[in-house]
Amino acid sequence: MLVSHKIKLSPLNPKPEYRFILSGGGTGGHIFPAIAIAQALGQQLPQSKVLFVGAQGKMEMERVPAQGFEIVGIPISGLQRKWTLKNLKLPFQIIYSLWSCRKILKTFKPHVVIGTGGYASGPLLFTASLMKIPVCIQEQNSYPGITNKILSKYAKRIYTGFPHMEPYFNASKIVYTGNPVRNTLEPLKITKSEAVHFFNLQTQQKTLLVLGGSLGARPINQALYLIYETLLESDIQIIWQTGGAHFKEYKHKVKQHKGLYLIDFIANMEFAYAASDLIISRAGASSLSELMAVLKPAILVPSPYVAEDHQTKNAQALVRANAAVLLPEQHLNRDLKNRVLELLQSPEQLKSLTLQLLPLQKQQASMQIAKDVLNLLKTELP
Repeated sequence: MLVSHKIKLSPLNPKPEYRFILSGGGTGGHIFPAIAIAQALGQQLPQSKVLFVGAQGKMEMERVPAQGFEIVGIPISGLQRKWTLKNLKLPFQIIYSLWSCRKILKTFKPHVVIGTGGYASGPLLFTASLMKIPVCIQEQNSYPGITNKILSKYAKRIYTGFPHMEPYFNASKIVYTGNPVRNTLEPLKITKSEAVHFFNLQTQQKTLLVLGGSLGARPINQALYLIYETLLESDIQIIWQTGGAHFKEYKHKVKQHKGLYLIDFIANMEFAYAASDLIISRAGASSLSELMAVLKPAILVPSPYVAEDHQTKNAQALVRANAAVLLPEQHLNRDLKNRVLELLQSPEQLKSLTLQLLPLQKQQASMQIAKDVLNLLKTELP
């Protein structure tokens, strides 16, 4: 049964009511771009209705409702790299998820389905394509994963975070927009003074922001633990996001200090970015897009555990432009202290990194995507 895409009009509501389903989750790198697109769609199309589809038990089930959007969970998870009994459940999860997605699509009747990655995106976009519902993909990375490569054949549009993606996707479908970032970051309106006071820190000291992605990064936490006291003694303040899985451990291990702000997850990232002079970060595409949006110098520590080592490929796009410093994870314990001290004690190097970020900045990606989706609705739907 095909879903009707016709736009409903009524005498009391002369404007068309569009319906969108977005799916992105598992990590903040998939969730926050999806939320940014949903917010932009709401600005462009106030009459629209938005529904999110996520994976049950994953962080999107909390983060999306916190932004005021409805979300439905489906029972899907990823293939475990190590052998485990959980992998035996995966085929049954996929079948049940496909059935669940079909039910959701038949009930909500979206005009467009947009996927930003994550476990739920695959079955949702595949099912939508079988039901002849227009599908769009937002690919954040410079090297796409296998799921998006497969789904791309069904997509009407592929919105890319990096240029030169023609080797991976049909060039006629690609729209290079850059990656969507949180709307509080474009532009960054918080002053450094306001931001520093938000974290109960001092305005006259340099501030290091440490991020390991939304879930946290144990190697970064371990390396910072070895040097945080030395940095504090060097009059460097630290805003340290450990990730939820690691917070209790470091809350007990780390000594309290007036120059240290330890937290599991930073909801007000605009304050964290505005307060920082230097950032230590993983190299997920969403993180890099935020660094470019707020023009902050960074030491990038790509995760070696992701598919196709795409974080290293992402980081190299900035490093080749002399817009960031790359520090491989295996060298963290050896080199992190010296790199942080070298950069924070050299205003010239910090300024140079910031200036090199400017040509890479791609602003208002979520709004570009929303406008193009609107054009798709006007020109390609029956």
